Amino acid sequence: MRRTVLKPCLVLAVALAVSAGTIEFAQAQAAAKGPSGLPLPRFVTLKSKRVNLRIGPGTDYAVSWLYLKSGLPVEIIQEYDNWRRIRDADGTEGWVNQSLLSGQRAAIAAPWMKGKGKGVYVNLRREAQPSSSIVAKLEPGVMITIGECSGEWCFAKTDGAEGWVAQSEIWGAYPGEAFK
Repeated sequence: MRRTVLKPCLVLAVALAVSAGTIEFAQAQAAAKGPSGLPLPRFVTLKSKRVNLRIGPGTDYAVSWLYLKSGLPVEIIQEYDNWRRIRDADGTEGWVNQSLLSGQRAAIAAPWMKGKGKGVYVNLRREAQPSSSIVAKLEPGVMITIGECSGEWCFAKTDGAEGWVAQSEIWGAYPGEAFK
């Protein structure tokens, strides 16, 4: 049996090519755009107090869920004609008409921490730094509106309190996403 011995420089070249391919794929994913010309995925909010979530892109498809809260953040993950496939913070997916969605931004404080016990909070801080004073303690699952994000911190408002929340502690803005 003949054995093939790879030279170290060939192994390094293959590793670099695979690594470069992975980076290019990640960049392509980050720059993906839907038929609307807008990025996919992206966060939006529900515009109406009553939004039917359907199993397919059209009114002929059955309603699988009914949302009763306007301003709820959802993630658009696919587009088809005037329909958007969305995912909510619980992972539920389905289709809604684009007219029921808004470009305004909102988030949910650490929904993955709901039900983890008492004393679990997301801190809303006076300034965008971990040592800044705490303005409010948000229970997991609390909805907040966000006006801007730096990639690490988002300016948020909820029930009379406003301040900065760590971007890693909310669902409604991607890690590293910055916008004003």
